[in-house]
Formats: sequence, structure tokens, C-alpha cells
Amino acid sequence: MSLLSRRRGLLASLALCGLLAACAQPPAPAPSTDPANGAWSGRLSLLVDDPSAQSFNAGFELTGRPERGQLTILNPLGNVMARLEWSPGHAVLMDGQKRTESDSLAQLVKTLTGSALPVSALFSWLRGDAVQTPGWQVDLSALQEHGRLVAQRFSPMPQATLRVILSR
Repeated sequence: MSLLSRRRGLLASLALCGLLAACAQPPAPAPSTDPANGAWSGRLSLLVDDPSAQSFNAGFELTGRPERGQLTILNPLGNVMARLEWSPGHAVLMDGQKRTESDSLAQLVKTLTGSALPVSALFSWLRGDAVQTPGWQVDLSALQEHGRLVAQRFSPMPQATLRVILSR
């Protein structure tokens, strides 16, 4: 192999490495779960017992409080798919290029996940408080040791199961 061929091969290899590096995304910051400061991250899934309803499974980051907070939904690569922000009397859902505003957090949660979820109770559940929520039953037995919770909705129909696995 001639010297010129080696140089061309080396330059081509360097160019390819440069192109691949340019396409790479920087690593996402490490998820943090800090209940004391109202911050959780991990994976959640919502399975609705109705063939016409959508199931929901994604990464998430939840910060704030029931009155004012933010829920970010992430795809498996860690990219933001949607973000829901709320404050008293106002909520905003940013889903791709679409922005939806409402005075109802519950309505935007249903738009995002395909089903009603008790956001206020979710904050309590994530803190380890099995607060009673009409129509829902929560199991926090694996929360402390394994970072998992399961909540089941029995009413209104259709039944649904929410599973949360927190990042450690």
C-alpha cells in the first residue's frame, strides 16, 4: 500500500469519526429523585383496561408540588416528547410543536396520557404517603426498597393500572 493510499484512508477515517461525533447527542444529565425537594424521575406506565384506550409508557421527570409543577415525558433515548407545566388556575402542555393551554390540569393530563390521573395524589404517593383517592387503590410496599409503586383505578371505568419505577 502506498503512502498516498494510507493518508487517504487515514483522512477518510478521521472524517468519518468527525461526522459520527457531530451526530452524537451529549449525555442527558443524571436523573435525580429527591422527594424532599419535590423532584422525581424514572419510568411510568399506564395501562387502561379498554381496547379503544391508549396505553402509555415513558420516562418522566416530575418536579414541584400539586399546586405548581412540571411533568416532562421522555422517549427511550431521553429526548423530551412532551412537557406539562401548571400553576393555580393555569396549565400548559407542550407536545412537539403544539402548545395547548387550559385552566384544567386534569384535562391536559388526560390529553397527554389518554386517561385521568390524580396528580395531587401522585405527589403524596411518591413521598410514601398512601393518601386515599376516590376510585384509586395504591400499593407503596415496594417504594422505599425498590422505588416502585402501583396504583389501580377501579372507578370511573375503565379500570387502569399506573406503575412507577423511580431512578436511583
